[in-house]
Amino acid sequence: MSEKPVFFFDIDNCLYPKSKNVHDYMTVLIDQYFMEHLELTKEDAYKLHMDYYKTYGLAIEGLVRHHKIDPLEYNAKVDDALPMDQILSTDLKLRKLLEDMDTSKVKLWLLTNAYVNHGKRVVRLLGVDDLFEGITYCDYAATPMLCKPHVDMFKKAMAEAGVEDYKNCYFVDDSSLNCKAAEELGWNTTHIVEEGEPLPPKPCKNQIRSLEELRSLFPQFFKTT
Repeated sequence: MSEKPVFFFDIDNCLYPKSKNVHDYMTVLIDQYFMEHLELTKEDAYKLHMDYYKTYGLAIEGLVRHHKIDPLEYNAKVDDALPMDQILSTDLKLRKLLEDMDTSKVKLWLLTNAYVNHGKRVVRLLGVDDLFEGITYCDYAATPMLCKPHVDMFKKAMAEAGVEDYKNCYFVDDSSLNCKAAEELGWNTTHIVEEGEPLPPKPCKNQIRSLEELRSLFPQFFKTT
């Protein structure tokens, strides 16, 4: 028998909308960390933060590579310090969508660049943590630190989710860089751009405004369409 396909879901700005502005809260905390630990001005902190993000996919990877910071201390002061319980709550529409996916035909898996604490906290607050079979996350304490869009991060996700064929990997993410890398690897990739946001050039075959559109893109995985 052929292996069961896996549907990989990004978490931040994907399972919940970008308009929740979680990224804005995080940017403030990251810049504050740069200012305190590297003794930078606010302007220089933001500039270096953006440089590391564009170069490595995560600001923390640049900090670990070039400044030898304690990644778990960073996590405590940035990701774990986010007031997520004041921002997110149970999303019944999201839960209904995920419950309608036929898990006899497809495995649901989380794939995030966040540390495990943050990833699990978000899906718990959204009320969908019990619907995923597992999570592949960026291990801040690992050397080297792997994160999307690095090919090895996608291969790590495949190994952890138990899928070998790239064609059996389905993926939705809000990051153009991540979507482009996944599609080049052979994954069935969908880029989500929130309604109201400007549509960038398509980084992959599929581009949607809402997770609900997954029903029409991949009807084979849903009990109803």
